[in-house]
Amino acid sequence: MIESFQNEKIKGLTKLITDNRHRKKSNVFVVEGDQENERAQQFNFEPVEFYICESIFKGKTPAGKIHLVNEKVYEKIAYRGSSEGIIGVYKTKNEELHSFKPKENSTIIIVEGIEKPGNLGAILRSCEAFGIDALIVSDGKTDFYNPNVIRSSVGCLFGMNVFQSENQETLNFLKKNQFNIYTTIMDETAENLPQRDFTQKSAIVFGTEHSGLSHFWLNKGQNTLIPMRGSIDSLNLSNAVAITCYEALRQKMI
Repeated sequence: MIESFQNEKIKGLTKLITDNRHRKKSNVFVVEGDQENERAQQFNFEPVEFYICESIFKGKTPAGKIHLVNEKVYEKIAYRGSSEGIIGVYKTKNEELHSFKPKENSTIIIVEGIEKPGNLGAILRSCEAFGIDALIVSDGKTDFYNPNVIRSSVGCLFGMNVFQSENQETLNFLKKNQFNIYTTIMDETAENLPQRDFTQKSAIVFGTEHSGLSHFWLNKGQNTLIPMRGSIDSLNLSNAVAITCYEALRQKMI
């Protein structure tokens, strides 16, 4: 039973949670919560060890190396507002974009320059829910394995094809695999989302909420916008992605 905040294992775990650079260097990441840990194992992420508070945890004890901690220590290492008494440490997967083999009707979401872990997690949740084949974070500034990404995606990260790349690499991949590219730049050439054909290979590219898509994506695809009737001219990024994901699924189900 670990009962001290000064325990070296607890210090190391805390650093993994709070320090992106240390997490990347160590090639491991942290997962809190019963459902999230179950999903990580369901999709074959390799566990390193678990930290469990027996007085809180009500789930099935996972197979692997387990450290028991008391409630005070667990409250210190838990990063969620509501917790379930289990934190797992897993090895990262670093798959390259060129290894992904799209289907004939694959739909891919691309988000450029995303910075907020919560937004990325929400986008992952929508992509997984609506059957998107891959999410590409192009020129991104957020670590996939940030605990807040995993928390806000409710573990949907683990069941998705997720890749990081640079803009040029992303574009090369789309051209090589003959994707129809749809950009989301607001101008008079844009057509409404339902007018696009998502029954074929399709890639929809989104920019940041603050500045939209960069100049790199100008004239790289067909501009596409979500039709709206209100006075506001834009949506939250994760909401816009969710609507687009649903439209792609709707067309494939007709």
